[in-house]
Amino acid sequence: MKKYLFSILLVVASIACFTIFNVVGSEVLPDGTLSEPFFLIPIGFLFAGIAIISAIIIFVVSKFVNSNNQ
Repeated sequence: MKKYLFSILLVVASIACFTIFNVVGSEVLPDGTLSEPFFLIPIGFLFAGIAIISAIIIFVVSKFVNSNNQ
């Protein structure tokens, strides 16, 4: 479990980005411009992607190291 801490933290950060995006919401300002925290969407997907890739790499490396030690 300890070796997956980085991946877990990235998943939590990804969920936080999507939650904050929904909580803050979007609004149209009086001058007609749209105000929304759009930057949180790609950052959330980036965190999720890195979390998945790092979890796969950690899993494969740990299986490879364990098979070599036996």
